[in-house]
Amino acid sequence: MKLVKILTACLVIAIAIAAKFPEKRKFNPVVIGYVTGYNGLVDPNKISAEKLTHINYAFVNIKNNQAFLDNAKRDSINFVRLNSLREKNPSLQLLISIGGWSWSENFSNAVLTDSLRKVFAKSAVAIIRKHQLDGVDIDWEYPGMPGEQGNVYRPQDKENYTLMFAELRKELDQLEKETGHKKLLTTATGGFPYFLQNTNMAEAAKFLDYINLMTYDYYSDKKAKHHTNLYHSNAYSPDNSADNAVKAYLNAGVPAAKLVVGIAFYGRNFKLKANSLKGLGDTIASSANSYGKGYTFLKDSLVNKNGFAAYRDEEAKAPFLFNITSKEFISYDDEWSVAHKCQYVLQNQLAGVMFWEYGADEKEYLLNQIVKSFK
Repeated sequence: MKLVKILTACLVIAIAIAAKFPEKRKFNPVVIGYVTGYNGLVDPNKISAEKLTHINYAFVNIKNNQAFLDNAKRDSINFVRLNSLREKNPSLQLLISIGGWSWSENFSNAVLTDSLRKVFAKSAVAIIRKHQLDGVDIDWEYPGMPGEQGNVYRPQDKENYTLMFAELRKELDQLEKETGHKKLLTTATGGFPYFLQNTNMAEAAKFLDYINLMTYDYYSDKKAKHHTNLYHSNAYSPDNSADNAVKAYLNAGVPAAKLVVGIAFYGRNFKLKANSLKGLGDTIASSANSYGKGYTFLKDSLVNKNGFAAYRDEEAKAPFLFNITSKEFISYDDEWSVAHKCQYVLQNQLAGVMFWEYGADEKEYLLNQIVKSFK
């Protein structure tokens, strides 16, 4: 009897300790890579499927208010090739990504009414049904606000954005019943708080599996700034950052478990004024554009080479290059900044990371760092 009492007391103590220190949610972070098809045929031998959880195929266009394969022959071949990657990674999920910067102009019209949304949703799901894919990713840049010059946008986008996801979810649920396999619905969103003023992300999130924050392209045409920084920099007044975006989305009611942090596999370069001496925070002379062939090119050809010195902004957890002779400034992600982003995901129990885009880092320097950080 005495032994029973002792064991009972020990059990009570153990339960009390467990209640005081609850086990954190166990999860495997997602690694979502955007793979482009608009440049031609995909080479599956150049994709390490075992290092990814998802591939978002970019992009599917919108024509006559429907999801539309701009080059059906090319895209169909690419879908077959992407499906072959399941031999290396049977759990790999393949999604079509609709829109993007250049093809978002018709979203507003395509989802303007109930009947239009139904047609649009059916057309999107028809593509993944035909090609045996796993889901739909929406990259609308941007609802209720300008994106590329000439894009259609209107105040009604805010409500229609959520209604679009609701309709897509209905069609995907039907496909789930047909196939017996889970079908995903995700979206790429602006990695800045202003995006939240033109959407109702808390409601939209109810229909979504993942929300991919485009936490890059934070550049301006005035001052040389980081374009994909994790935190604010002390080198210039507070501006956009991945941390700022995540906090804004959380405050808007989006679950942490659905938030995916974006990583840039490419750099942004600026020509600075002749009197520039430090790079970061100096005045820009000409506008930004993508530099070279992405991070593989930057690392192999420019990092501490050819007149470029590499620097690290410890506060922002962001690197940059500056050539004091040519006055060129380049902002980018490297292994160091990617490691910090992955650590941030783990610490905040976010869903994972995504990156744009696979082909920009041919030697997979950054993808290897992601795998290492999450291991």
